[in-house]
Amino acid sequence: MQVILLKDVKGSGKKNQLLNVSDGYAKNFLIPKKLAVKANKQTVSELAASKEAEERRTKEEEVKAKEIFKKLNKKNVIIFAKTSKEGKIFGSITAHQIAEQIKKDYDAHIDRRKINVPKDIKFVGEHECDVRIWPGIHAKICVEVKEE
Repeated sequence: MQVILLKDVKGSGKKNQLLNVSDGYAKNFLIPKKLAVKANKQTVSELAASKEAEERRTKEEEVKAKEIFKKLNKKNVIIFAKTSKEGKIFGSITAHQIAEQIKKDYDAHIDRRKINVPKDIKFVGEHECDVRIWPGIHAKICVEVKEE
């Protein structure tokens, strides 16, 4: 029997995959537990349409990621912080602060978890960071910390 999986099933397949399984496995396990539906013309065409829509959405997101890359790559992000006389920051500059400043300066929303700060930023000066925008698209930014 051909079925389309609605969820990932360990040992069988991934979501939205068309599979040939035994009749008993489909009728007694997959379909009653709402893990799969029986494949027919309508469900197969719905599956094709959803895959096409997902591909289109992915392409649009990748285009947006490339635009953000053009905005951010090799740019400076200036952050002001309270410091001691020696130039040491009270606390440290976090990825969250960097993400907020990028949003203010460049109107680009970047998740704080996508910003790689190689070491703690605790001193005034320039620090290089890597921003993962999309798989395979990484921008280098320079975080410039100045005294308030």
